[in-house]
Amino acid sequence: MVILGIDPGLANTGWGIVEERFGEVRCRAYGCIQTSAGSGLSVRLRHIADDLAQVVARYHPGEASIESVYFGANVRSAIPTAHARGAALVACSLAGVEVGEYTPMQIKQAVVGTGAADKAQVTYMVRNLLRLDHDPKPDHAADALACAICHAHLRRTDLLSAGAFVQEKGNPYA
Repeated sequence: MVILGIDPGLANTGWGIVEERFGEVRCRAYGCIQTSAGSGLSVRLRHIADDLAQVVARYHPGEASIESVYFGANVRSAIPTAHARGAALVACSLAGVEVGEYTPMQIKQAVVGTGAADKAQVTYMVRNLLRLDHDPKPDHAADALACAICHAHLRRTDLLSAGAFVQEKGNPYA
């Protein structure tokens, strides 16, 4: 299964493509979509949606995952992120790609083992879980890969716990 992970942001939207086969997750590609602060909101959102549509067309993910918006102390910064997240969701929806949504804590828990992990710990574990010889850069791409890894792990856990692995034709876990 090819999975697209998305770390939404208006200035920088990270994306990562992983492939999960027989319980192993491997990196296929990653990158970051940057938009100019000097451009209007609609132009920036269109840029995010168009670039993600190109990623989907190139790598043909079967599913996608996206980080949910964390409102924390600064709601003002969460609004542009929510806009970028909407553009990403539309790009996936138009391509017929189903999207799983995960909180930052869920992603950190799935990748590092604790929801309190910092960025350096997440990047370290992404590098090791995907057997990369370098840290994925920028951080937004590493976060997107972490989101995709989270989806792969939780998807596999759901399949195993539901017993669906026995019934799902062609599933490597059967």
